[in-house]
Formats: sequence, C-alpha cells, structure tokens
Amino acid sequence: MDIKPIRSEADYQAVLKEIESHLEAHPGTPEGDRLEVLVTLVEAYEAAHFPIPEPYDLVEVLEYYMESRGLSRTDLIPFLGSKERVSEVLSGKRGLSLSMIRRLHAGLGIPADVLIGKPVRTVIQRAARSGPNARIRTTAG
Repeated sequence: MDIKPIRSEADYQAVLKEIESHLEAHPGTPEGDRLEVLVTLVEAYEAAHFPIPEPYDLVEVLEYYMESRGLSRTDLIPFLGSKERVSEVLSGKRGLSLSMIRRLHAGLGIPADVLIGKPVRTVIQRAARSGPNARIRTTAG
C-alpha cells in the first residue's frame, strides 16, 4: 500500500489530489481501503495544522471566523451594533444578544448553535477568575 505520513503542505496537497482520484472507490476494495487510510491521514493532519476552535469560547470562535474571512473588528459593527459593542464582545465583557446571533448567522454564516449559550458561561468563568466578590451577569445581552 506504500503510504507515508503527511509532513508538509506539498504532501498534504498530493494526498488530497489522490483522494480525489479515488472518490468513486467501493468500500472493501483495495482502492476503497486506500481511500479510507488516506482520509484518516488527512483528518489527522488537518486536526494538527488547521484546528477549529471548540465552541466553548465565543471570542475564539469570532476570532477564527474573522481570521478565516479576512475580517477586521470594523467589519463586525453591522452584526454587533457599534464599535464599542464589538470591543466589549471581543474582550469578553459582553455576551451576544439573540439579535446579534441572528445577524452573525445570516451575515457571516456562523452556525447559531456555536454562538448560543456560550456568553453566560464566558461571563461566569471570567467572574470566577476575578474573585468571589465579582458581579455575575446572567443574561447574554
């Protein structure tokens, strides 16, 4: 079967090209087995080199989408409402409102389920790190 680890971008591109040529392979055939092994290699390489943030940290998720689309903080103003709001959200001081989530989903294609629920947890985590007397906001807005 002569398959090597993916160690470089060139290796990665070559394996992607080979996968494309085997897409019609049937499971259980030599080509199907090769395809399955190559896909596993690509998944491991992508997980190590192109990690997608888990939807646990709203700021990381937004930063990922901004970076992957070449967006700046200013580009988020139509979705979050103002320059100040963008700053508050990206600093973790403010969660997202339902209308912000809807606008981010519709305008940038960010899955709403990635954005829902996290703001409250982020605020609680930050408050816990701030000490026992920190105020905890329990709404996302």
